Amino acid sequence: MDTVTDRAFAVALYGDGDDGLDTGASLLAADPGSDPELGRRGEEFLRRAWQRGWQPADVARLVRRDLTERHTRLLAELIAAEVRAYDRLPPRWQAQLDELADPAGETAGAGRRADRFSYATAVLELYRLLLRLPTIEPVGAAPGAAAQLPPHHHAEPRMLTRIRALLAKAEATDYAAEAEALSAKAQELMARHSIDEARLSAEGRSADTPAACRIGVDAPYETAKAVLLDAVATANRCRAVWNSAFGFSTVVGFEPDLEVVELLHTSLLVQGTAAMTRAESAQRAGGRKRTKTFRQSFLAAYASRLGHRLAETAGQVTAAEAGSLLPVLAARDVAVVSEAERMFPATTTSRVRGVSDEAGWTEGTAAADAARVG
Repeated sequence: MDTVTDRAFAVALYGDGDDGLDTGASLLAADPGSDPELGRRGEEFLRRAWQRGWQPADVARLVRRDLTERHTRLLAELIAAEVRAYDRLPPRWQAQLDELADPAGETAGAGRRADRFSYATAVLELYRLLLRLPTIEPVGAAPGAAAQLPPHHHAEPRMLTRIRALLAKAEATDYAAEAEALSAKAQELMARHSIDEARLSAEGRSADTPAACRIGVDAPYETAKAVLLDAVATANRCRAVWNSAFGFSTVVGFEPDLEVVELLHTSLLVQGTAAMTRAESAQRAGGRKRTKTFRQSFLAAYASRLGHRLAETAGQVTAAEAGSLLPVLAARDVAVVSEAERMFPATTTSRVRGVSDEAGWTEGTAAADAARVG
């Protein structure tokens, strides 16, 4: 049966250009009885997105980038309704859903129908984005599937708790030397954590296989941020593949290593942004105004220098503690590379461009030397 929703979708979602949006929104605005079907169709679009490899955080990132805050609230409401149908959710999904929830506790639909035409327009714009999402490489089971949880999933290891505490202190201090010591200690613990997991695998107490997760790489200066994530991933026995079009990198590795990569990358980005702001303020006080080139060069140098520091720290720990586990670690590295190549058989190398500010590069290198990575 041809419904109002069908007619609205035909002109707004499947037609060429934006002209059909107003027509479709007018049809929906004039028929409040179409709202239940409109919601069900939106949930159907979401299910298709999950089947195509997307996760809630991925979709939300695109909506924030390409649409508005109102669309983000509508998406959060739609996702909350859709996921209620599942008995179980994949790992990491609950954290993504918590981030999407309104911190004020208000429902996304509060007052949304005060202007039915603008509401219908926003819904159609959101649905059009969902409908056009391409298929991407999945990084885990779809919701509702009987996914095998990692063996440590039931409780966070004490080592990760210590790492979180160190990085929190690193982010909070204004003293560069203290931040450097704390970050260096965190990376040291991360390397030991990876070796401990390899030891469990060698003893047959862990059946881990490489997994993957996606981490947002947001504008501006996304190239430098992607380089930083790649450095963190490489130092922690993972591989990162950046998708610039969709604003994320896919990190491939064993689950314990993926967790520490997420932790350290977030912390170093916080530390780097804070250091960049302080350095920029000093530069502007001296009369400089080239903010964009300064920031680009700062973050590029920060990422480059941190890559060397992280690799050095991880290498020292491995040399000191791995011992007879070196063949096991090598086998795990091969497994990670093989999985990354299976998921992404055709990757390209990207150059960091726009690094032309000497002061930014110098300040970024100094900030990297001062960052807490261990």
